[in-house]
Amino acid sequence: MIYLWFKAFHIIFMVAWFAGMFYIWRLFVYHMENPHKEVKEQLAVMEKKLYKIIMTPAMILTLLFGILMLILNWNYFIQVKWIWIKLLIVAILIYWHFLAYYYIKQLEQNKTYPSKKFRIMNEIPTLILISVVLLAILKPF
Repeated sequence: MIYLWFKAFHIIFMVAWFAGMFYIWRLFVYHMENPHKEVKEQLAVMEKKLYKIIMTPAMILTLLFGILMLILNWNYFIQVKWIWIKLLIVAILIYWHFLAYYYIKQLEQNKTYPSKKFRIMNEIPTLILISVVLLAILKPF
């Protein structure tokens, strides 16, 4: 029964984390496309708060409950291949999370990037979400 509680909280915090991951890259697009200094400053505040108050705690709690599920069901997970692929994809998501922080810092210093770059980078979390959900639900191998 405790495993199902951990799974429920893992999914809840994963949803929050992904919501932040979808939104932050879109904020970067708006940041690059808006010519007004005041708007850019407001977007910078929104980016920081989203990252620190929503995304990072959600990431930590997603990982915590995921690790607890791994520990509780270790004998099963050690035998299946899909979980290791999922964990590799999650590692990429963690990298993407910290990459967002890198860009927050870059934009604070008024660095500029093509908004198209952030539009493309915004799609990576979607691909990750699709992959992770399909692996977790279908357990293909």
